[in-house]
Amino acid sequence: MSIRIENLNHIYMPGSPFEKQALKDVNLEIKRGEFVGLIGHTGSGKSTLVQHLNGLLKPTSGKVYINDIDITDKKTNLKEVRNKVGLVFQYPEHQLFEETVYKDIAFGPTNMNLTEEEVEERVYEALKTVGLNKNVLEKSPFELSGGQKRRVAIAGVLAMKPDILVLDEPTAGLDPIGRDEILFQIKALHTKLDMTVILVSHSMEDIARMVDRIIVMHKGSVAMNDKPGAVFKKDRQLEEMGLSVPQITHVVNKLRSKGIHIRDDIFTVHQAKKELLKLLSRQ
Repeated sequence: MSIRIENLNHIYMPGSPFEKQALKDVNLEIKRGEFVGLIGHTGSGKSTLVQHLNGLLKPTSGKVYINDIDITDKKTNLKEVRNKVGLVFQYPEHQLFEETVYKDIAFGPTNMNLTEEEVEERVYEALKTVGLNKNVLEKSPFELSGGQKRRVAIAGVLAMKPDILVLDEPTAGLDPIGRDEILFQIKALHTKLDMTVILVSHSMEDIARMVDRIIVMHKGSVAMNDKPGAVFKKDRQLEEMGLSVPQITHVVNKLRSKGIHIRDDIFTVHQAKKELLKLLSRQ
């Protein structure tokens, strides 16, 4: 499914002393099957933006289209939209509320009027995808660790088999192994199902190795919108916005400052290794 955003504005508490414009004339297009990274400093408008994609927030002005359907139109069935646009919140406790893990993961599919057999199949499939064991199914989600809660929250969205998956800091609270497992599984889902994925993250390393395109938000507006290599070349501009570049990019820039002729669009360890081996073979 594709996403088109036109002149989107969102003002919190308009007309009050606490009025704040969180989004300012945002215009974006995300094509079907794209894997997009969304980055920005705290307060840049990232979370506000993604909550417009399934109608959780209504714009102050502007339009949001999902597959050319205007979801800001009062006549649009938002339940159908939310079945197709799955959103995983930054904090899993906001998304978990049932007595058991099984019921929590099954909640979405059950409300899609699927049979008990189909619901059960989706629960087990989603649980496997996020790397959790079946022995957690009868536990309360609130007994779980922070990392396990995150996996259950993701599983609950995946069980609905959305066409668009929006993940707001999906690896927060996970150890490095757990983080890599989740990201690998998300990437595999994207490839296998041709799913449109939007990944919100503060980890430049995760963004660099996962996404096809990066959207940079700054003070409620789109500051950059380009491929990772092009975005991470602008390290000074990113730093002015309170952002960083992947650590390997700093290493490459240091090597270039020492006179080593290495490409300036490297942003993953794999790319750096390949380029350095190529340079060494020429010695």
